[in-house]
Amino acid sequence: MQLTTLIHIILYQPEIPPNTGNIIRLAANTGCQLHLIEPLGFEMDTKQLRRAGLDYHEFSTTRVWPDWNAFQQARICQPVYAFTTKGQKHYHQANFADGCGLLFGPETRGLPDDILRSLPTGQKLRMPMQPDSRSLNLSNTVAIATYEALRQQEFQGLL
Repeated sequence: MQLTTLIHIILYQPEIPPNTGNIIRLAANTGCQLHLIEPLGFEMDTKQLRRAGLDYHEFSTTRVWPDWNAFQQARICQPVYAFTTKGQKHYHQANFADGCGLLFGPETRGLPDDILRSLPTGQKLRMPMQPDSRSLNLSNTVAIATYEALRQQEFQGLL
């Protein structure tokens, strides 16, 4: 069953197969669409990706894009919220609406500065953490953000 509200999860150049597999499973269980921006740090048929995603691949809507420009030109979702430790606004302070995109960078380096500069300050969000912490695990961050966006939409279409 497809959600009445559609949230787009966007992974920019993901590197770790089990994280992406977990996110495929999350997308399948929430009805969100998943977008993967190449280059990927793994092959889509890798054993680790399949294992983490279990048998949910067939239930998720996942699209692979050749690069960030191709994704942007398709105008799939608006607005796009970037999750970054450089954000000034906490994720729960955003007003997530139908059709919005949640953008996450690669595990080892985060989103590039040119993408972050292209977005308004209010669309760069952060997770609250201890002052000396570097970052949270990617699949955990995606899950937290996705469920906040769905909560704001009153979990339409979910039981």
